[in-house]
Formats: sequence, structure tokens, C-alpha cells
Amino acid sequence: MKTTPPPLFGSIEAGGTKFVLAAGNFPDRIVAEKTLRTRRPEETLDGVIKFFHDVESRHGPPAAFGVCCFGPVELRKDAPGYGHITKTPKENWSDTDILGPLAAAFSVPAGFDTDVNGAALGEARWGAARGLGSVLYVTVGTGIGGGMLAGGRPLHGLAHPEMGHIRVPHDTARDPFPGCCPYHGDCLEGLASGRAIELRWGREGRGLSDRPEVWELESRYLALGISNLILAFSPEIVILGGGVMEPGNLFPGIRKKVLEYLGGYCDSPRVTQGIETYIVPPGLGGRSGMAGGFVLAEEAWKRSHTCG
Repeated sequence: MKTTPPPLFGSIEAGGTKFVLAAGNFPDRIVAEKTLRTRRPEETLDGVIKFFHDVESRHGPPAAFGVCCFGPVELRKDAPGYGHITKTPKENWSDTDILGPLAAAFSVPAGFDTDVNGAALGEARWGAARGLGSVLYVTVGTGIGGGMLAGGRPLHGLAHPEMGHIRVPHDTARDPFPGCCPYHGDCLEGLASGRAIELRWGREGRGLSDRPEVWELESRYLALGISNLILAFSPEIVILGGGVMEPGNLFPGIRKKVLEYLGGYCDSPRVTQGIETYIVPPGLGGRSGMAGGFVLAEEAWKRSHTCG
């Protein structure tokens, strides 16, 4: 009996440093993928469209796109700026229309969400959070962002949550660094992002592996922030990704400090007895966002067929 092949989807993980593009069906069939350096919006989006036109010439047109985008972004579908990046510290990218050029070039449905919500969706489908509906994904890189699934769906509101900008205790006598967030100074991102590490210590984190005081302070700030998020959202799992977390050296300190800061208040055995499987790295490694793009594309395609 002849089976119908699954649709070809396009995934776009749009980051402030790079755009990761892929076409196919994750994880079984990826027919093409490419990474573009994030340049000016017109140049970058032209590169995205060219990649998928090349895919179209070889494999046929994508049936839908999924875009996981750095932000802040407009996620309200009834808003005039839906599918746009709004006001961002990324130079030249404020008020950039992300979905419009795709729609003009391909006229197929597209799903759109934040990069961290996309990563959470990918991890829930194929990664460390399979089978769980309440998932917290925090990325610690140049900046800090967080995505939350509740009932298996990304959490949205008046805007999307900005978990990297929560405030954490800052002992200025111990750590006189004022923070580097252009909006809040010493919020979590301002104190614990990769950019903060570089400015505080005078070099990137990868050049500080022999400085235990760097990672003790970093694990303290991250544990404070994660404890607040655990208390606010009560996730079934906490996934920590991003370049700062990739070496893995921060996980033991963060887990230990989270238990300390929670102070026994969160008494679920999942936390108190299983902290090593509760706060974990991404099961998909650096491909969580790509996977989330495929989830968003599939959902957009299904909605268009249901409505049609």
C-alpha cells in the first residue's frame, strides 16, 4: 500500500547572532540546513528566502514555516505588528517584519513564537521534556531568556514573558559590577549573561575555566533566578541551554543552590529527591530551536487544513 510522504516544512531559528535554517521533517528527514550570520535585516532575510527557494527548486515548496525568533516580538495575531520584532537592543532590528517577507515569497502558513518557547516545544516533543506538559526552558548565552509551556502550550500574555529581566539580589560589596542590561542594569541578564561575564571579568567565559570564583558567582545568580521561576510557574522540568551552560560545569552548583534557596518550600520529590533529573541540559543539544521551528510549522499547516 502506497503511503503519502509527510509534508516538507521549513524551520527558522532566528537568533541575534545567527539564523539556523532547515527544511524537511525533524528529526527523521532533514533535506537541507544552513546557518547564516545575523547581519542587517534586509540582507539576512534575503538569505533566508534564497535558501528556501533553493530548497524549493530541489525538493518542492515548503508546506509551512515555523519561526522561533529572538525578541522582543509581537505574538498577538490581532495586533498590527504581529510577526515583527519590536524594540530590541539588537542594532538595526527594531520594528523588523519577520513573517511578511516569508509570506510574500511563499504564500504558505507560518507559525511564529519566541526562540525560547520554540526550544521548549522542541524539547517537549523530542527532547528532555517528552511526555511533560509544564516545561521551563532557560537559555543563558549573550543574553538570558526563558520560555514556558503550560498544558503543552507556550505561555503568552500581554506580551511574552521576559524571564531574563527579573530582579535578583545583588550584593554590591561582594560583586561591585553594576550589570550590563541597557534597561535594568543589574537584572538577571545584566548580572549573569555571557556578556556580563565578559564585562565583569575582562574576557569571555571560555577563557575563565581555571577561575572557580567566576562560576561560583555565576551559579549563585542563575540559581536565584531559577528558584524564582520555579516558585512562579511550578514546572515539571527545568531545562538550561545556551552557550554559557554548554560546558556543563555550572549544573552541580546551580542544583545545590536551588535546593538551598527554595528552603524546603517546594517539597515535591521531583525537586527534593530528583534534582539531577529536574534541572537538566537540553536533550537535543543545540538543535532544540530547530526542532521547535518544525513543531510550529506542523501546527500552522494543520490549522490551515482544519480551517480550510
